[in-house]
Amino acid sequence: MNNFDTIIIGAGPAGMMAAISSSFYGQKTLLLEKNRRLGKKLAGTGGGRCNVTNNGTLDDLLAGIPGNGRFLYSVFSQFDNHDIIHFFEENGVALKVEDHGRVFPVSDKSKTIINALEKKMLDLGVTIQTQTEIVSVKKEGEAFLLRSQTETWTAKRLIVTTGGKSYPSTGSTGFGHEIARHFKHTITELEAAESPLLTDFPHKALQGISLDDVTLSYGKHVITHDLLFTHFGLSGPAALRLSSFVKGGETIYLDVLPQLTEQDVLDFLKKEREKSLKNALKALLPERLADFYAQPFPEKVKQLTAKDEEQLLQRLKSLAIPVTGKMSLSKSFVTKGGVSLKEINPKTLESKLVSGLYFAGEVMDINAHTGGFNITCALATGWVAGSLNN
Repeated sequence: MNNFDTIIIGAGPAGMMAAISSSFYGQKTLLLEKNRRLGKKLAGTGGGRCNVTNNGTLDDLLAGIPGNGRFLYSVFSQFDNHDIIHFFEENGVALKVEDHGRVFPVSDKSKTIINALEKKMLDLGVTIQTQTEIVSVKKEGEAFLLRSQTETWTAKRLIVTTGGKSYPSTGSTGFGHEIARHFKHTITELEAAESPLLTDFPHKALQGISLDDVTLSYGKHVITHDLLFTHFGLSGPAALRLSSFVKGGETIYLDVLPQLTEQDVLDFLKKEREKSLKNALKALLPERLADFYAQPFPEKVKQLTAKDEEQLLQRLKSLAIPVTGKMSLSKSFVTKGGVSLKEINPKTLESKLVSGLYFAGEVMDINAHTGGFNITCALATGWVAGSLNN
């Protein structure tokens, strides 16, 4: 039997950072991962470039975590996005900041981030075991007993960092929720977040068009970010972020010119009145989108009636798009729902029901936007769960 102080199940960003933290604080630490390699889901983030964090303020950070972000106040007081930046720079990773505060490795390769985490774990003496699937977890007296098909381990502390249920091909199968249920924890309803939106919309005409910094809104939720029209509906950060607040059956609204007021658009049309409407709009929009917006109206700008202008403004600034649903959990970036936060100590991330049991990352009922926020939550909660702060 192999005895450790701390065992961590799941080698995503939360698990790797928990192992680093645990070992840093002098714990004999084992990290178990069922995949052949570490950070499989992390490898695909940011289009394979790994958007490792966001460099905004604490308020920016919390705004990027629509699902129970305030629970993380105590976590971020111990380890936040700026600590993440410092950690990677201190460990030899050059970073750069792009639009919307997104932080990437200068190499533009997720492998750079994964390698830095792995090297740090090895330097600190973490035992890493891949291709190891746990078949049972229980607690006997003060110790947790874990079994695979061939081995048994014990530890006083168990940290569950198995992720949610999005992209199961990366190993996120919900096993951590099964462990939590075994220990009588509540799992809140799981659904897709950061998910592309399925819409009733002329998909084929607009497929492949991408727009920078447009506004999508639904009720009080107003998201200004990049958008991509697809064969099924809408993707890109604006759609992904709004997906946390819709399920299907809602109508959302698109403003393709959020930087212009309605009066600005009217003034622009007045200046362009001798042109065709399509050519005038091409100065503001990609050609196929200009064609789409111009279609229902007279050919020339000067032929527009007051009612035409009003309808054109409404389409440009508040186009109604019915949402029919969103991609399934298996094709979404983030899982909404998870281990109930009412049963987790916000300062230490230890279970309130079982001493020595900790949770970190997406297995908990916390969901954050892409753009560095979700990985920030994973790395920060991993550090806090691993540290001996209780």
